[in-house]
Amino acid sequence: MIARAGSGWQTVLADLSLILFMVMGAAVSEAPAQAPAAPPPPIVLPALGEPVAVWRAAPGGPGLTEWLASQPDDPRQRLTLVAMPADGPAVLAEAAKLPRPARVLIEPDLSGPPYAALTYDTGENP
Repeated sequence: MIARAGSGWQTVLADLSLILFMVMGAAVSEAPAQAPAAPPPPIVLPALGEPVAVWRAAPGGPGLTEWLASQPDDPRQRLTLVAMPADGPAVLAEAAKLPRPARVLIEPDLSGPPYAALTYDTGENP
């Protein structure tokens, strides 16, 4: 058996590289000429600072309005109401009746009754 010079693994690798180059060239030439879609805007979740006061709905406890009236009125504090999706409409209706603005967060993984927190959050006020 006569062995040819240059028929080792290097030649096989070079042949495979050329085949891959030709396949990729053909695939790129057939790609649609559309511009890629713009990426969706990033989701910016509101940052919650350390709570200064927390209220949770409990039987026999004060309502949200009474609890909020007992807290000092500081314009730097932000009131955040957190609820499950099922409690969302009721919490939104209650937030509309409050004497100060509130943001409402609907948390799908929340368990238990809605709660409220007064925090010194960073960032701009909504």
